[in-house]
Amino acid sequence: MTTTPRDAKAVLHRYLQEAREALVWKVEGLTEREARLPRTPTGTNLLGLVKHAATVEIGYFGGVFGRPWPRPEDAPWLAAADAPDADADALQAEFFALADESIEQVVGLYRRVWEFADATVDELPLDAPGHVFWWRPENQDVTLHQILVHVTAELHRHAGHADILREEADGAVGMRPGNDNMAGGFDYAAYTATLRGIAEQFPEGAR
Repeated sequence: MTTTPRDAKAVLHRYLQEAREALVWKVEGLTEREARLPRTPTGTNLLGLVKHAATVEIGYFGGVFGRPWPRPEDAPWLAAADAPDADADALQAEFFALADESIEQVVGLYRRVWEFADATVDELPLDAPGHVFWWRPENQDVTLHQILVHVTAELHRHAGHADILREEADGAVGMRPGNDNMAGGFDYAAYTATLRGIAEQFPEGAR
């Protein structure tokens, strides 16, 4: 069976949407504190992943194709990061929510970004040209097809990060609502103990 460009776009968009929904689901039911707590030495946190995903889609489905985000007041950190004198703090602002940026606000922004990004996907052909100015010069000229693949891969990577962070937060696991993709009746405590026992047979620092 031959896949038409329209079919190919629909397939790519479906995988993109699955990654989006997985990220949003991982902050549902959490308190503001739980959603913001950094859970790695480099500060990775669940709400920050959602805010970063929104920033990613604004850039790749917006400016790359000459379609500026129409509500800059919703994402003031974008202008701060683009300023010529931007410092490290400004560049990191997309990776965490400020105290006055609630879960509801960040998720609401991300859902609006979906509509914005989907308009780009719907209105442009897969071979529509774009320009990613922050990539290496030899890679900056792209197509919508390439960007759909790139962003989908990035969001699924972050969804994997979110899986682990959410399990650390409250033990909740799952692939999507109604399908946790976990083996029923399996003794995960015993399984984890077995893995720990194997690992501990090796001295620390040994390679």
